[in-house]
Amino acid sequence: MGTAWFWNERFWLPHNVTWADLADPAPGVEYPKAGHLFTAFPLALAIFCVRILFERFIASPCARSLRIQPTVGRRAQPNAVLEKVFASITKNPDSRRLDGLSKQLDWEVRKVQRWFRQRRNQDKPSMHTKFCESMWRFTFYLCIFTYGFRFLWQVMTPGLYHYYVTELAFYWSLMFSQFTDIKRKDFLIMFVHHLATVSLISFSYVNNMTRVGSLVMCVHDASDFLLEAGKLANYAKYQRLCDLIFVVFSVAFFITRLVIYPVWVLNSTMFESWDIVGPYPSWWLFNSLLLVLQLLHIIWFYLIARIAVKAMLRGKVCHSTDALVVLQSRAETS
Repeated sequence: MGTAWFWNERFWLPHNVTWADLADPAPGVEYPKAGHLFTAFPLALAIFCVRILFERFIASPCARSLRIQPTVGRRAQPNAVLEKVFASITKNPDSRRLDGLSKQLDWEVRKVQRWFRQRRNQDKPSMHTKFCESMWRFTFYLCIFTYGFRFLWQVMTPGLYHYYVTELAFYWSLMFSQFTDIKRKDFLIMFVHHLATVSLISFSYVNNMTRVGSLVMCVHDASDFLLEAGKLANYAKYQRLCDLIFVVFSVAFFITRLVIYPVWVLNSTMFESWDIVGPYPSWWLFNSLLLVLQLLHIIWFYLIARIAVKAMLRGKVCHSTDALVVLQSRAETS
């Protein structure tokens, strides 16, 4: 009874449709139920464990075979004074503080600067760690895209249910693993992003918008695995392969998110559905979120194109791949 307000039929369902109608469908017809999504929690834990095993026993040997070793650059020499400043005050001291530390330690300013630079590099993840993380994401995105593509024209089936729950579990696992993954400056933004993604996947499932939801997820996965492939080539120092994948990724991003998404997805959810069932409160909310997503696609592609132009002028596209990581990850919302 306490959650009755949340499951108000007038918010979730079209006019003249009740939860009772969905509870007893016709023979051979299956409707999504909110309780189905609880399966995602144990599956998310399982995916997290599989990832640990994959990175250790598959990705790590692959990295070593490509001569990508789990080493970081030269370590800073132990110094209690500088370590205290680094840990509690600043990791990048200004000229005034550098002068003060130089006098206190009787070091040259340049030597103090070098210590802080080496200390900062110490905390950066190795290329080996980055490679393993990207290889896991590449493998998952490619597999889930291949699997999900089969269900784009189907109503609710066990296969479509598994696709939805696996995607949802993966993003739950990302929320868990974010605390142990490579720490990036956009940690909080990415946490909010994963939370929003989980909400959108859950919302579309509960509201029986699975055909649209599966298409949106598939559209995003189509370019996600290409980005991870480009990062792998970058870490392995395969310059030409990285350049090629970057071009394919940019084209795929444009076609899937600036052509297929607005022409087919938004057209269907906003105009065709209006004629079929008409608008209702959750319809407005869902379409508003999809429009926000389209706006993000435009912004991200503009930034991707700008990075691509600068990279081509420098003659090295691969140097832009790491910059794309943040852009693409924020555009993954499904």
